[in-house]
Amino acid sequence: MALDVDVAPPVPAAVPPEPKRHRVRQVLVWIGTLLGTAVVLFTLITPDRLTQYTLGGFVRIPIEGLLLVALFLATRGWARTLVLVVAGVVLGLLFIIRLFNLGFYTALSRPFDPVLDWVLLQPAYGLVSSSLGQPAAILVTVILGLVIVAVPVVMTLTLRRLAKLAVRHQVAVTRATAVLAVAWAVCGVLSLQAASDGAVAAIGTQVSLVRRDINDGEKFGQQAQVDAFRDVPGSQLLTGLRGKDVLLTFVESYGRDAVQNPQYAPQVNAVLDEGTRKLQSLGFGAKTAFLTSPITGGGSWMAHETLLSGLWVDNNQRSSSLLAGDRFTLNAAFRRGGWHVGGIFPANDRDWPEGKFFQYHDLYDSRNMGYKGPKFSYVPVPDQFTLAAYQRLERQPGHQPTFTEVPLVSSHAPWTPIPQLVGWDQVGDGTVYNTMSTDGDPPDVAWRTSDKIRTAYRNSIVYSLSSLISYVETYGDDNLVLVFLGDHQPSPIIVGDTASHDVPITIVAKDPKVLAKISSWNWQDGLRPKDGAPVWRMDQFRDKFLTAYR
Repeated sequence: MALDVDVAPPVPAAVPPEPKRHRVRQVLVWIGTLLGTAVVLFTLITPDRLTQYTLGGFVRIPIEGLLLVALFLATRGWARTLVLVVAGVVLGLLFIIRLFNLGFYTALSRPFDPVLDWVLLQPAYGLVSSSLGQPAAILVTVILGLVIVAVPVVMTLTLRRLAKLAVRHQVAVTRATAVLAVAWAVCGVLSLQAASDGAVAAIGTQVSLVRRDINDGEKFGQQAQVDAFRDVPGSQLLTGLRGKDVLLTFVESYGRDAVQNPQYAPQVNAVLDEGTRKLQSLGFGAKTAFLTSPITGGGSWMAHETLLSGLWVDNNQRSSSLLAGDRFTLNAAFRRGGWHVGGIFPANDRDWPEGKFFQYHDLYDSRNMGYKGPKFSYVPVPDQFTLAAYQRLERQPGHQPTFTEVPLVSSHAPWTPIPQLVGWDQVGDGTVYNTMSTDGDPPDVAWRTSDKIRTAYRNSIVYSLSSLISYVETYGDDNLVLVFLGDHQPSPIIVGDTASHDVPITIVAKDPKVLAKISSWNWQDGLRPKDGAPVWRMDQFRDKFLTAYR
């Protein structure tokens, strides 16, 4: 007899709760996806200049992104993998170039050159080290290295994730891409900036720079062979300056804005105008104008080489080619004419074998100038001490007439701290500056606001020019001829993106015959160039100078 037994229905197995670790992993994946998408969009649409970092500057539809999505949807298997790898590497390199461009436009007002600009990393490291300390410079270098290595890999992984999502939601993504493509076309027809092809343009710029670099070497070499003064005998060179001590001084970052920008001009011009009156009372005259520098923001050596060689040196390839050749420079002209040729470079702290090209009899730097004082951030030696060293080393009693190149670097970024002028009899070995090197804001404080940076820049120019004027007042005589000029405008953070490349140039002399030789130049009287002053390219100066004083 069968037993009537109620059998309970089977109880469904309980669904185990989703592990917390899995949920966290999903959240992290989505956060990574969003961040990766942001990096991809940043790479495609970011402007190259900080001044363009506005909300409108990022409201763009990148056509490159739409084409990339279309490729993801149209390919399968190995073809899609190939697209992902190629696109990831290209976008990774483009991201790095974008970062370099941002830095170069901020500092030098030009894009990064992928062939020639790697050599600038060393001076950039030196500037960061001297301004913020060596640990900060090492940290920046390590981070930069990690970014260069990691970004292409991360970009490829991000695109892989985005491709999977696009395929998973193919219908919606296809519709959205079509709508955005139509919007991009409409914006393009209406010339609205929302239609972006910035990534293509950025790559095109880099390709153009590489092509230029390849062709420019031969062009520059041909230009260097054209020289009307190469074979002129010494007896026919610079006869209008016989017996004179010629001091050629480059004032770091002394540009047109220093004398015309309302943020700097009132204080700078007051120094120049008062200097004109003081020197006139001592019998000195001055003529002034503008030169257009080949560079802006940095690369001072290229401005020096342009002025001295009469060739337009606006990149490191041209600089290297010049130094490897035998171009006849102003230094060589003075040496052939019988002058003692000297160079005093207060920013140099190591051997400079390239200096042989300029044919110096004596070459001094921060190690052998006799300076025992402190550094002022980037600046190893204050300008007043540099000029005192010039007087002590190059103009001793009974000396042979000299031509001396002396860059003044107290007005080099970061422009703080700045020493004070002291009595020339107090300069000594520089220990008088010991208590001044900590005066004012340190760079990491001054650079927190644009107002402080610009004030520091202005004060540094005032100090450098005051040092020069005071030197002429104290040591100037009938035989001194001073040529001083800026090497380049300061970086765009000081003068903006649209500033010219012009720099003031002034010739000061007590002997009226010296200035009479250049009367046909129509330069203005005094130390300060005003509106309407002549403007020459800097590479024209050598020939005009040698012609005037021949």
